[in-house]
Amino acid sequence: MEGDHIKINYWLMPFSWLYGLVVGIRNLMFDYGLLKSQAFNLPVISIGNITVGGTGKTPHTEYLIKLLSKNYQVAVLSRGYKRKSKGYRLATMQSPMIEIGDEPYQMKQKFPEIHMAVDKDRCHGIKNLMSNNIQPPAEVILLDDAFQHRYVQPGINILLMDYHRLICFDALLPAGRLREHPIGRLRADIIIVTKCPQNLTPMDRRGIERSLDLGNWQKIFFTTYKYPNPIEGLGENPLLVTGIASPEQMVYDLQNIIPKLELMSFPDHHHFTKHDIENIKQRAAGRTILTTEKDATRIQGIDNLKIIPIEVEFLDNKKKEFDHFIRNYVKKNLRKDCECKKNRK
Repeated sequence: MEGDHIKINYWLMPFSWLYGLVVGIRNLMFDYGLLKSQAFNLPVISIGNITVGGTGKTPHTEYLIKLLSKNYQVAVLSRGYKRKSKGYRLATMQSPMIEIGDEPYQMKQKFPEIHMAVDKDRCHGIKNLMSNNIQPPAEVILLDDAFQHRYVQPGINILLMDYHRLICFDALLPAGRLREHPIGRLRADIIIVTKCPQNLTPMDRRGIERSLDLGNWQKIFFTTYKYPNPIEGLGENPLLVTGIASPEQMVYDLQNIIPKLELMSFPDHHHFTKHDIENIKQRAAGRTILTTEKDATRIQGIDNLKIIPIEVEFLDNKKKEFDHFIRNYVKKNLRKDCECKKNRK
């Protein structure tokens, strides 16, 4: 059920109050205009969260890439978490993962036609992506993990939250895993509850909506992960290796497809060392090793490695509603200083 993976360290609550005070003052400074947010003359869609890690930003960003890239030149701007470079970097197909980060590397390899850039300063990154040096010109920018980066004023702000760690039941860092007070959810235009079980009932959905106490201007959607079924060539009792923040729902879903599945879990964005690889090989003992697309970019030197693709699936037949909302926003807010060379729909 929702909230079942939340663990709060109550003895750290005094530190959470101090943290919340600092973050709250910062947000008030933006709300009252003491700190400025910048808008841009092209569609900017932010995909982020309030919880630290594990809400499914990459699969949902990839969903938006697929949705828009047939008709528009899409650019994705990420911080490039744990990369070794600094400043603005525009990725190419030859860019090493260590320079741009594992998630940007994955997206660029899957979608070579997009402009993939990393920059901690999102305003600076957007300006670079809008420059005349970028050809073909970027027409829509997706901001990966930018909900707290309030120096940018996106046209659509999408907030993701894990079904198992709803923000209304969590606590601020360091006692819990919230980056800011749950009231920050009111900045979102769209809220997506991710990693839902496929059999989520209408009563469950209404309960979540009541718990979140959303504004009447906000849209809410529920998504789950879709995996290939059946998955061929697994052998018996495969080993699932993950370096993601919250693998629980993935394990539950896969066990419906692969009853005998063993999990070997590492921390989110884990850098797999030679020692880790040897431990994985020993644990697998010749069995097939399964992993996610993101983890596969960081696992080297394993021959019997099989990647499980993950796709986002909207529940309640809400895919068309979501797609229409996004496409309509992009169509109405296209930049005026360049022509689109792709077919419009």
